[in-house]
Amino acid sequence: MTASRDESFISLVPRLVSATYFDEAATAVLQAVFTCVEEALADSPFAGRARILRGVVHLRPEDSYQRLFGVDRLSGARIEGTGYLTSGSVWSWIEKHRCSVSIDVQRAALRSWMPDGAMAHRHPPEAAGMPGDATRERMLGRDATHVHVVPLRAPGGSVDGMITIEVSCRGAVGLDLPWAECHEELAILASIAGAFIAARALPLRSDEPASPDEFLPVVGQSTAHLVELLRAFAPRDDTILITGPTGAGKSRLARWCHEHSQRRGQPFESLDLLGVPEDLQMAELFGWKRGAFTGAVKDNPGAVARAAKGTLFLDEIDKLSLKAQAGLLRFIEERAYRMLGDDGAGERRADARLLVGTNADLRAAVRAGRFREDLYYRINVLPVRLLPLAERLDELPRWADYMLNRRHQEADGTGTARFEPEAMKLLVSAPWPGNLRQLDNIVRRAYALHLAGQSGLGGDLVIQRRHVERALTFDSDAEPSALTKLLWRAALSFVNEAERRRGGSAPLPLELTDAFRGMVLGAAVQRTGNRDDAFTLLGQEMLLKNRNHHRTLRRELSRVREVLDLLGGEVEPDLLAVLDADKEP
Repeated sequence: MTASRDESFISLVPRLVSATYFDEAATAVLQAVFTCVEEALADSPFAGRARILRGVVHLRPEDSYQRLFGVDRLSGARIEGTGYLTSGSVWSWIEKHRCSVSIDVQRAALRSWMPDGAMAHRHPPEAAGMPGDATRERMLGRDATHVHVVPLRAPGGSVDGMITIEVSCRGAVGLDLPWAECHEELAILASIAGAFIAARALPLRSDEPASPDEFLPVVGQSTAHLVELLRAFAPRDDTILITGPTGAGKSRLARWCHEHSQRRGQPFESLDLLGVPEDLQMAELFGWKRGAFTGAVKDNPGAVARAAKGTLFLDEIDKLSLKAQAGLLRFIEERAYRMLGDDGAGERRADARLLVGTNADLRAAVRAGRFREDLYYRINVLPVRLLPLAERLDELPRWADYMLNRRHQEADGTGTARFEPEAMKLLVSAPWPGNLRQLDNIVRRAYALHLAGQSGLGGDLVIQRRHVERALTFDSDAEPSALTKLLWRAALSFVNEAERRRGGSAPLPLELTDAFRGMVLGAAVQRTGNRDDAFTLLGQEMLLKNRNHHRTLRRELSRVREVLDLLGGEVEPDLLAVLDADKEP
């Protein structure tokens, strides 16, 4: 290792430690990577002929893009990273084999730098890691004749992303650039940077605003990085794969991408495949002619034709049959399709941008044979993950207000509509297995319950806690599984607090978890308004029979007071009322 390369290694860690944001950490590692590659090129037969064009850091844990950042080597300026993506097949190869690869773009040749030696692959299929023809054409169009890709490793050893370095050297087509002399050093640099880059992924700089608009009215800190990423992805025509639980807002996000693309103003067509029987999926996608099947009483153009020049969003794509998958794959590759029952007109063509949504693990579906591997590579170009509502509770109050005022406007109400603070606190603390869709239902119920107690829609409208409580009772069927999640979240919160206090003067012992029994009893007393009813509700009739329930309640609530005295902070008013009532003679 030369002196300057050794210096780049030494200076990298302090720069990563001092970095506050993702782009600062990414810039630090890219500069070190550039130095390493340039010195290897300077000592090679290609000195003076080969030049580094750019480097890009791709952070995509769990196969979903989280952040993306690129630097132009010549100007040092930040580049639009989405213009310099490799392909889903390259990422799959990196993730599977956990090794660096070098690509001769012109020859469509790939070399894998395995731990036991390099392996060359000439014209391998995409499943073996080589970019497809369209991606290679884009690379050559930006003068990138050679690309080196390095895995970005997380502290536990998993591959959470990659670093790509593009080099231009027309004289080296068909020859090997000196990756053999520097690939190990590049892998070490990426390993050093992995933990720092991942840890700085979520906080956004003040100059990276993720401002809401009419198509995405709420953007919280938990999704701000996703929105900024999609702001860069949306203008491209590549397929965006949006994963996330049902009801989290995937279709809204797809519409937002359409409205921020070059196709805005053109049709936006959405097709939820969950509601389409398998034998009708091809027909719903590509249309049918009258008489094509029983019930086809008139021509139907199909979703692809309706989305022409615009965007087609296919939700729940994991529900697509293997036959329909074959038809969709052909449409993606050739933009050609055939309507059912159309024997005379032949093939049709449509220019539609494809967006895809799913709540399933498509890679697992590929392994199980339920989803075509080649189709998976075609749609897994720009994968992003939308978090469930339970992991973005910072957004919930604003979503609830937005939904309430939208409902108020739909009902032609006058004045303002809002939640009282205690009602909003109840919403935030409730489980949300149904995500935004469930929240919208609860808001509409609470609104209806409020109107049931008054006449007319004039004046300001305030949703109270009792309205929300009653609205939530309609979702009682979903409570058991949701309760498990809430109990687990409470356990994690207890452990987090114990870690924070580790080594201090007031540790958090496990015995304090016994106070949970007292909180449950207190909640039952508050809900029923009667101690006897509370114990009956919780299956403690024997204590009632022996008249020991008063003593039990005092003992359990004393444990609650111990925890509150230790933790301090604000106490829920209802719990405080139960504790105060227990003090009364």
